[in-house]
Amino acid sequence: MSRQNELTYLDNNATTRVAPEVVESMLPYFTGKYGNPSSTHRFGGAVMRDIDDARRKVAALINCDPAEIIFTSCGTESDNAAIFGAVEALGADTTVITTKVEHPAVLQPCRELREHGHNVVEIGVASDGSLNFAEYEAALAAPGKKFVSMMWANNETGVVFPIARAAEMAREAGAVFHTDAVQAVGKLAEVDVSRVPVSMLSLSGHKLHAPKGVGALFIRRGVRVKPFLRGGHQERGMRAGTENTPYIVALGCAATLAQSELANGAMERIARLRDRLQEGLLKLPDASLNGDGDARARLPNTLNVGFSYIEGEAMLMLLSDAGICASSGSACTSGSLEPSHVIRAMGVPFTAAHGSLRFSFSRDNTDADVDRVLAVMPGIVAKLRALSPFVN
Repeated sequence: MSRQNELTYLDNNATTRVAPEVVESMLPYFTGKYGNPSSTHRFGGAVMRDIDDARRKVAALINCDPAEIIFTSCGTESDNAAIFGAVEALGADTTVITTKVEHPAVLQPCRELREHGHNVVEIGVASDGSLNFAEYEAALAAPGKKFVSMMWANNETGVVFPIARAAEMAREAGAVFHTDAVQAVGKLAEVDVSRVPVSMLSLSGHKLHAPKGVGALFIRRGVRVKPFLRGGHQERGMRAGTENTPYIVALGCAATLAQSELANGAMERIARLRDRLQEGLLKLPDASLNGDGDARARLPNTLNVGFSYIEGEAMLMLLSDAGICASSGSACTSGSLEPSHVIRAMGVPFTAAHGSLRFSFSRDNTDADVDRVLAVMPGIVAKLRALSPFVN
């Protein structure tokens, strides 16, 4: 029997609930404060001041100058703008360096650049999801202009790349370095561009309790990037079009909430929930962790576990029937029945790759959510294993 009225939501890497404070911050811009921020009159000017305030709040979250923040519609747009804009500015003979485990919003643009004649190098990962630094170093050592796009933290496994080291290596090699930090911003205090020499950074509102449809791109002063939407002066001429004021204000509010939570230890509480779920699930037969065994090397909210000999999609359907939301990987590729490209790149055995599940937490989760998953998973696993042709 369905228990949807007792929803346990553990798919926060796909999207988060919009925080009540964030909803409240948006409402005036649908009614009383509806002016166009580009208008020269006071009514529009007041709205522009609120956009500037939101820009300051987002900048504070990653510790940059507000003038280095460009508002976008989402993380995917930010990634595409960074990749195509920087490579176009660098020129046709630029080598593009990325990794095999990037989000499709990075991998697909890089592969399109390959089709247009660019040399594209995809760096591999070890079985625990960690970056192959020898391959990366070799790619940076090659002659010519170079552009790097590397995620700060993996959306499926939670594995955190040492971006400070990777960005410093890129700087020494004269490369432009972009990081997709969509999953890291608001979860890791070390996302601080005053200390980490990234050239550009992408973030997305709906991963940190803002609505879907707003994101930002940090472009360090002095980095050359071609405009990605042309036709107006907005966003310093980098992204033409009337600003989406309610959503920009919402992102600013969410950024302030995230900064506060990083300071008050919310991520430590979330990590304890993740660790308790991990401990319980790994007690099940033929269950294995996908990702670094050192919990500190993964996002505090993310757990990916492989269950051998059964299908992930079947597990997700039975979890959904029990009112539990999880996923088998990136929301952008969840319609595929193939194992995710991340799991394949890690060399996870076929028998476990198809049965990998991701559980991702937020500030809204409690011990009761962990209890529910641990109560239903043994029965789900046993039921599906009894039907599996791979189990004697």
